[in-house]
Amino acid sequence: QVQLVESGGGLVQAGGSLRLSCAASGGTFSSYGMGWFRQAPEKERAFVAGINWSGDSTYYADSVKGRFTISRDNAKNTVYLQMNSLNPEDTAVYYCARSPNGWRRYTSPRNFNYWGQGAQVTVSS
Repeated sequence: QVQLVESGGGLVQAGGSLRLSCAASGGTFSSYGMGWFRQAPEKERAFVAGINWSGDSTYYADSVKGRFTISRDNAKNTVYLQMNSLNPEDTAVYYCARSPNGWRRYTSPRNFNYWGQGAQVTVSS
């Protein structure tokens, strides 16, 4: 049974940085692409960043491009989201998710089949 557990959320001032981690257990982590999504109050869950099975291909939502970096360590079964230059609009619950394959670039939540419980990120102005 696949489980994803996020950590690293918290409160940060505008302009600051946070790094989220997502530890996976069950299944073969290194075979699948991973993604990060976020959901602000009263808004739909939105794609943030994705990475392929090996970590050599990444893709981002326009709103975070140049500020956020997704990476993975397959030896540790962990995917990361480094978030820099945070602003209040980045406030949301952040979720990691596993793709059903290793290389396709999915951005819709419907295409991800396993989810973590979420980590709150709050950016104060």
